[in-house]
Amino acid sequence: MNRGPLIVLVGPMGSGKSTVGELLAERLGVPYRDTDADIVTATGREISDLFIDEGEPHFRELERRAVAAAVAEHTGVLSLGGGAVLDGGTRELLAGLPVAYLSMDVEEAVRRVGLGAARPLLAVNPRRQWRELMEARRHLYTEVARVVVATDERTPEEVAQAVLDALELKDV
Repeated sequence: MNRGPLIVLVGPMGSGKSTVGELLAERLGVPYRDTDADIVTATGREISDLFIDEGEPHFRELERRAVAAAVAEHTGVLSLGGGAVLDGGTRELLAGLPVAYLSMDVEEAVRRVGLGAARPLLAVNPRRQWRELMEARRHLYTEVARVVVATDERTPEEVAQAVLDALELKDV
């Protein structure tokens, strides 16, 4: 029986979930999986194109299914898209799993994501929209997380180590 992912990473876009997830998987000697990448692979389309052409509700349904499949099948390190926690069913699936919320402040987000990046939810006034997204999502990230790891002014390696320490997992 699948015990579920060894680590699940949640947090806003640009928090380093993919980079840190790959580092954690490498350190732990387990596979890495990203639900946004699963959606791109399954549809053959970029996330931004799905948002624009099909709308956010369609994308969120694809995301809900991708997360459910990954939680059921994957036993390594798993990164979820920034909005995955909006779905109540997804939050229920994450209950009891070793979830780490990678947090950051708006200045760090702007530095990492940039103002011109192809992020459909940040198309106009990225700073204000990022703050609004975080106001709507922060409590959901915190709700599902076993640990919160701040990523501000830390290298991906430092964040990965902080996740391992917080979840009390050891490098292999």
